[in-house]
Amino acid sequence: MISPLRWLRRKIKPHSHRRGRKEGVADEIPTYPPAGSLGYTPGGKRFAAAGTDWTCVDTDAILMVRLGNLKMDLYDPRCGGEAIRLSDLKLPVQPHEPARTNYFTVFLIESGSGTFSADAAHFQFGPQSLLFFVPYQYIRIVPNSPVDAWVIRFHANFLCVETFHAEVGCSGILFNDPYGIPLVSLDEPTATQVRYLIDHLSHEHRERGLAYRELMLAYLKVLLIVATRLKSSNSGVLGPAIHDPQHPLLIELRDLIEQNYCTLHTPADYAKLLHVTPKTLGRIVRENLGTTPTELIRARVLTHAKWQLLHTLKPVKVIAREVGYRDELYFSRLFKKATCYSPSFFREFETEIRGGSNLSMLSSHAPILAPDTAVDTSSSTKKYSKSTET
Repeated sequence: MISPLRWLRRKIKPHSHRRGRKEGVADEIPTYPPAGSLGYTPGGKRFAAAGTDWTCVDTDAILMVRLGNLKMDLYDPRCGGEAIRLSDLKLPVQPHEPARTNYFTVFLIESGSGTFSADAAHFQFGPQSLLFFVPYQYIRIVPNSPVDAWVIRFHANFLCVETFHAEVGCSGILFNDPYGIPLVSLDEPTATQVRYLIDHLSHEHRERGLAYRELMLAYLKVLLIVATRLKSSNSGVLGPAIHDPQHPLLIELRDLIEQNYCTLHTPADYAKLLHVTPKTLGRIVRENLGTTPTELIRARVLTHAKWQLLHTLKPVKVIAREVGYRDELYFSRLFKKATCYSPSFFREFETEIRGGSNLSMLSSHAPILAPDTAVDTSSSTKKYSKSTET
């Protein structure tokens, strides 16, 4: 077993030969230690290397990694972590940045309002709304009034969103939709139904009676189906009135990105195909989706890359070339900037905690579009095809 300090020494290299660099300063943020290298106990263990700001804590069997101001909250069943967690959240009127996590996350905002960020995208929220976030995503909530909320976190080991997508299409509607708004405002009857489901989830999680996991899974599925129905029917208010994900230009942009994200990576490329200026395209995307064209393209590329890393054995170099990056190191930096982890760590860690079962799932693409359509990226010519997901 590698000791924590020995692992840190491997990651921290002397840079005294470089001007302006202090000896012993890490050249980059180290990734999480390999499985089995820390020897945690469920009771909690804390350590830090002298001269660094790197700290790792095992609190309540949840792995917490702090790198300076960066916090990570990683589910790991080998340390007794739970695949689903529920908690209530009360926020004063000040910014809140939850630790990044490898859970899917759902917020039920019962009262309060403000703005929230999902990576580089920014949106407004109000009371009686559901917010949806994907694993490893940066989240920031800025209330303009006190917020009272419920938070549900679940890992793919509990419910695989991509597999459940084949049943109800929630992936691409609630999660993993770079072209939409990850929010659903609830009408009063639906809000009552959602609170009922969360109350039962909380009760089963707390009491842990016979087959409580099966009941929790059933309640969670119903909650996601209710939210998917509401959002897909357009009867739920998806955001502020100025936001219009169905803007004609955005529909065309979505189709173009789906056809070309493996070859075209700049907003100027898409602006040319849409016969508008890059400035006009950026303004329309920002006003209606709260983000930028560059982030839309990157999000689609990363969704494809994550799927390939989790569900195939392709080398990182092959996946990088598949999405149009011949420089594997540049692709790895892009991936790490978005997730805080390298592609190799992402694959190794998630595969280990899933028991390797994810590698038995075959796919040539990540499910983003409607359940009956997908993008075929197996050839250089991109076209729509019927989905073969199972």
